[in-house]
Amino acid sequence: MILVKKVFIFSKTMIICLLCPLLCGLFFFWKGAKGELSYKSTEKRLKARLYLSLLVYTVVGYGLTLILDYIFSKFDIGIFAWLYWRLDLLFILYLMLGFICIFNYYWKKPWGYLDEVIDATQTVYEQNNHTVSLSEPLKELEEQLNQIKMSVLLSKQAEEKKNEIVMYLAHDIRTPLTTVIGYLSLLHEAPDMPEQQKEKYVKVALDKAERLERLINELFEITKYNAHTVIIKKENVDLHCLIAQVIDEIYPTLSANGNTAVFTAEDNLSVNADPEKLARVFSNLLRNAASYSYPQTEITISTKRLEHDIQITFENRGKTIPQEQLNSIFEKFNRLDDARLSNTGGAGLGLSIAEEIIHLHGGKITASSQNETIDFVITLPLSA
Repeated sequence: MILVKKVFIFSKTMIICLLCPLLCGLFFFWKGAKGELSYKSTEKRLKARLYLSLLVYTVVGYGLTLILDYIFSKFDIGIFAWLYWRLDLLFILYLMLGFICIFNYYWKKPWGYLDEVIDATQTVYEQNNHTVSLSEPLKELEEQLNQIKMSVLLSKQAEEKKNEIVMYLAHDIRTPLTTVIGYLSLLHEAPDMPEQQKEKYVKVALDKAERLERLINELFEITKYNAHTVIIKKENVDLHCLIAQVIDEIYPTLSANGNTAVFTAEDNLSVNADPEKLARVFSNLLRNAASYSYPQTEITISTKRLEHDIQITFENRGKTIPQEQLNSIFEKFNRLDDARLSNTGGAGLGLSIAEEIIHLHGGKITASSQNETIDFVITLPLSA
């Protein structure tokens, strides 16, 4: 009986010693978490779960001990009596086994998280759309890794786009430059060349030099738009007069293939915009329509007043543009293959410049193509 009593006292002391640090640990965690409700620290979350698991396990075990103590006290003989006098020893054994299992579980947790992070770092640098997925305690890290992967993918795409632009730029500059050098070399090597032939060579060289100048000017212009250094000077613009003026300026280009421009608009239709920049947009769209229209066809321009906007549509008859090309039609140096291989095709910056100007006016521009019809629709706010 004395031994049993000593064990009983020892077990109760052990319970108090175990409960006190558990309660203190839970209190200090609550106090720390009170200032950080989002549980950003994985370490704090693990500590909280460990303390809570130990506390719940101990309290449940102690509660079961009290219940069994009451039940077994009703029996004086047999196995129940034997268990009654050894409940505290069984409780200590219960605590030891449970604590070993709990600590082993939480000891393995960080290593599991480490394996997840190692696998996630491999996913980050894979060139695909697979996202990083981690366990709930690592959601903040998961978000950061996905942001890093997105940055890596965007950097890769930007690098590829830059290389593509450099390639297109080298092609577009080299073609007219080679022609200029070739004809000037012929003039230099044959000073006694007939005047008629000499005049022809000079004209070709001049045309190519002017084309090269236009390309450089367009590059300089699109660079200014990208750098957001272009200033828009808005005023009240009569659309009917502005579009009619642009059509007159583009007439030689249109008539080269027998194309004509037909313009229909409401009377007294005006918009608050920069007339010079807006004229550049209309000019680019008309030149583009002339490049991709069937010969001897009409290019129609129409305007329509909406509730708060004005809609301007450029429509021409030409080869249907596939949807995948429409999706990138406003990108820099984007041209259809036929135009890029031809001597008359532009640098592929006209539509990109037009889009930048329309965006600066708070509007939008879209392109569509079906049934051998190509439409560009500009939407501008009536006032800004």
